Amino acid sequence: MRLPSTAHTSRPWRIHEIAGDFQVEDVWALPTPGGPDDLARLVAQFADSSEAASSPVVRLLFAVRWKLGALFGWDKADGGVGARVASVRDRLPADLREGPRGPDLTAVPFTSVYQTHDEWAAESANRTVQVLMHIGWIPDPAAPGGYRGQMTALVKPNGLLGALYMAGIKPFRYLGVYPALLRSIGRRWRETAPGRAA
Repeated sequence: MRLPSTAHTSRPWRIHEIAGDFQVEDVWALPTPGGPDDLARLVAQFADSSEAASSPVVRLLFAVRWKLGALFGWDKADGGVGARVASVRDRLPADLREGPRGPDLTAVPFTSVYQTHDEWAAESANRTVQVLMHIGWIPDPAAPGGYRGQMTALVKPNGLLGALYMAGIKPFRYLGVYPALLRSIGRRWRETAPGRAA
């Protein structure tokens, strides 16, 4: 379920300290009910290379995106984190920099920035946009176990090209990528639930 931006901005996340120049693009409730300590399990699921590859729709859309990126030069190394833009990790306060970083994603080019008990952030950049993916673990009395995940995409478009890119991919995100990804996340969450019979 898509949520209003305030579902992210109203929470006392640490990400607010370091991402003030990013805009909230999307916020989604994740179908991942669990207990108070289950964020690490959700992060491990995201880092598993099969997560993004488990949906045929998502695989197809990403394949098209990579082809377009190669054609237009969007994904060249000099357009990424550490080249065109500095890593958000450079902005971290000492306690976050010295704490757990979390795993990098293997199926898509996101590098972990930090991980706490209830937050995980990963970043990516190309010639069009710099993106932060923020996964929060929030109390939800309606969820079995009392908690669930929440995913937020924070973006900083690279000028007019970035703004046009974000507008151009919006229908694909809402009609294809997010619905398929959320179904995949929920299915894998249920399939890997502790105590589930193999």
